[in-house]
Amino acid sequence: MDEKQGLNRLSTGTILGSTIAVSIVAIFLAMIASPLVEEGMQSNPTAELRVPVWERAGLPYDVTSDFGSVLELGPYTPLATQNEWNSTHVFVEYELPLSEGGAAATGPVISLAYWRPDVPEGVQVPVIAEFGPYFQEPSVETPTIEVPGSWLGQMVVDQLLPHGYAFAQVSVTGTGRSNHCMDLMGFAEQEGVDAAVTWLGAQNWSNGAVAMIGKSYDGSTPWQAAMYGNEALKTIVPISGLIGVKELMWRNGSAEARAPIMHNGVYGSYGLDGDEEDYQNICPDYLIGPGTGVSAWFFGSEVAGDYWAERYFLDRVIENYEGSVYLIQGMHDWNVDPHMAVPTMNRLIDAGIEARGLFGQWDHDYPDRPVQLDDRSELGGWGGEAFPQMVRYDWMQDLHEWFDYYLKDIGPQPGQWIEVQSNHGQWRIEDRYPPADTTEVVMQLGAELSLESGGLTVLPDTTTGPTWTSEPLAEDMQIVGTPRLHVEVRTATVGGQLYALLESCNDGTCIHVGHAIMDLRYHAGGDEIQTWAAPLQTITALMEFMPLDADVQAGDTLRLTLSSTGMDYLPASTSSVVTVLEGEGSTLQLDLVDLDQRRLFDPPACLHERCLAV
Repeated sequence: MDEKQGLNRLSTGTILGSTIAVSIVAIFLAMIASPLVEEGMQSNPTAELRVPVWERAGLPYDVTSDFGSVLELGPYTPLATQNEWNSTHVFVEYELPLSEGGAAATGPVISLAYWRPDVPEGVQVPVIAEFGPYFQEPSVETPTIEVPGSWLGQMVVDQLLPHGYAFAQVSVTGTGRSNHCMDLMGFAEQEGVDAAVTWLGAQNWSNGAVAMIGKSYDGSTPWQAAMYGNEALKTIVPISGLIGVKELMWRNGSAEARAPIMHNGVYGSYGLDGDEEDYQNICPDYLIGPGTGVSAWFFGSEVAGDYWAERYFLDRVIENYEGSVYLIQGMHDWNVDPHMAVPTMNRLIDAGIEARGLFGQWDHDYPDRPVQLDDRSELGGWGGEAFPQMVRYDWMQDLHEWFDYYLKDIGPQPGQWIEVQSNHGQWRIEDRYPPADTTEVVMQLGAELSLESGGLTVLPDTTTGPTWTSEPLAEDMQIVGTPRLHVEVRTATVGGQLYALLESCNDGTCIHVGHAIMDLRYHAGGDEIQTWAAPLQTITALMEFMPLDADVQAGDTLRLTLSSTGMDYLPASTSSVVTVLEGEGSTLQLDLVDLDQRRLFDPPACLHERCLAV
């Protein structure tokens, strides 16, 4: 969650020459055209540059820089203000019930800075906003909120503001200069987010349309805002954001290592700077947060009652939100895992929400940063095989076209599809994700998967467990979505945990394909603890892998290993010896798609020095 940490070829010859000429003419016309034309920001976009993603490879993108960029320069500059950064700072007042404690009695305020384009008087512009806890926080070495963030804000100011967009940075409660307590995505924070959205949409320089964008924590606040159905919020772009706080730290009842300390241990220090206002951090949820995490690990993830329900967003988004969603996720983001986006994408589609997805094989990153994508993409099935094809230099142009349509009603509607990349780098288009037209392959433990080593006992020592392998595959497999491992087990006591690692192997070299984890108290799925008559009763653990998209080549073998924990998960608080049963009740279930039935494409090729070094 830490922002500093931390997802068809065309010939280019004639296209490059003609589109560069068209771009120069378009820029010149945009500069001399009267911006006082009704809806004066709506310059006619150059149709030749706004093409489907599968036709972009030959367009004149800058493919050597450290960031993506738009294809057309905008005609506007930032409106000068009294500071050197051309920003304006305000405090937005709102109300909280006294039961929230903290600043509820004295008056809660949200700290907000914004930048405006220098447009003719009377012309109103939409607002692109980033909300989060990182502005003006010494612990993450960010400057004052009046300075555009180096991770995203500066790009928006440089690339999109000149096209007639305002930009805002907003500190959530208890961070930066926003008062009250650090509520970790709770009710007080949500109220402050909604108040700031309303304020941005109500200014006389605003056209009333607001977009929210951000990564990690800043990619979670858009989901919070969308819950309210605020009419000013027209679109959100969550990048590796949370649909819920518990969902970040628990998977099938198993807890990540950071789960017990996430509230006060990770974010609790925000807003504590030793001044007389620190008392405002004394809020009920701030006080119970640490105990909630610890007790949830020990007694079960649902014990916190309303604490988690208050911090789960997706159901209320589905119910209330009337805007659009451009959902971006790294398929190797193990900070904010890809199950935040899959099958969330299909829930949005089924609810009638206009939605688009961009799912690449990157880590906790933006799609267009070759240096960061290279640094965090490791070989061995952890994203490295998909670099440099994962670099999306067309992403900023994507945002430009998306915001033009949803904030200004300019141009054709952007495609409502999912761009997904396989683990070896190939991009393709899907209508849904997971797709609806998959073919299921079932492999039985003890049959199609034969025991290779380790016996059938999983000890609670994190390393001991069985391994099964398949015969070499007769043909390629494109495995998509969320494979399942349904495995019959007996436990020594009521408890235990299983971690499953799926790999593809060739000539003794294996790479990661996917992984799953389950606290066996939740063996039937869901959020309610189950019990059984251990050690006599056999139970079936209905394990589901993290979302993946993997191309396994013909001739490779599949290898499945079970242990008691893995990745960055804690051992179960109810550790137990687990015995696995082979047979018809223990199967690995894989969903496959036929790439011959898909539209494949290559994005603009990365020519950055990092990409050329691969």
